[in-house]
Amino acid sequence: MVTTIAGAFQQFKANLEISGLQESTTSTRQQNVRDAVSNDFVVLDTFLTGSYRRNTMIAPLKGADIDVFAVLDPKYYAAQNQYALLSSVMATLKKRYPSTPRIKPDGQAVTITFTDFEVDVVPGFYRTGGGFLIPDANLKRWISTDPKKHVELWSQSNKVHNGALVPLIKMIKCWNRANGNLFRSFHLEVLVRHVLQDVTITDYPSGARWVLDKMREKVWRKVADPAGYSDDVASYLTKPEADRMLAALESAYRKALSAESNANHGFARSAIEYWRNIFGDYFPAYG
Repeated sequence: MVTTIAGAFQQFKANLEISGLQESTTSTRQQNVRDAVSNDFVVLDTFLTGSYRRNTMIAPLKGADIDVFAVLDPKYYAAQNQYALLSSVMATLKKRYPSTPRIKPDGQAVTITFTDFEVDVVPGFYRTGGGFLIPDANLKRWISTDPKKHVELWSQSNKVHNGALVPLIKMIKCWNRANGNLFRSFHLEVLVRHVLQDVTITDYPSGARWVLDKMREKVWRKVADPAGYSDDVASYLTKPEADRMLAALESAYRKALSAESNANHGFARSAIEYWRNIFGDYFPAYG
């Protein structure tokens, strides 16, 4: 039974936790994917990455995706073969999973839609000087990045915030999902982490309000890869998309202000209703 703001946010935090996604399951999937890709490619390394490794994946499991990074031999690299590479990986995966109806390229990965969750297979190459190169088929270029470094950075930042950063990122990702996934997941996480630098998360309500407020001025700015590369993680944005993001953030921020005002006046039910209106059904109702 939820009758306090603090209690509601603790329940919200619990509601977003992935249950039943065991390391053994993802390990088996990773090995199966590696084996499939290895049939047609020389694979130097594979590892799990993305929100699963950053601990920022949110429930439900059905809507989750696991990122498997496959480091390929450099002989497959060519300046303009991003789409061709993804197509080749897709063809290989279709041979391994012939009964899986949806296996398709998706910009920087090949997505396999299983019955329980999706797997994004990201082919890449070791980068001279460190990190990796991954394809961007949409913009016909190679992206310099380092997903292993991202895991380290998120872990360090979460420790600085005494463990509150990761849950708050999950909450904002839930808001994003409730608004039609306006932001790409990694872009959103980078922004949340950025606007919380040099501040202290005292509680989840004020932290959420702060993020919704400060993100408004960051939407239409270049956002460098936090692993130390100059690539803009917001390069996918168009003006109409950015305008929709700003409108959604503005609406959520105003509701957050109303929620805090109601809470300060002792109106817990109304405050919880405002927060539920922001985050959707995963935020618990009063009572």
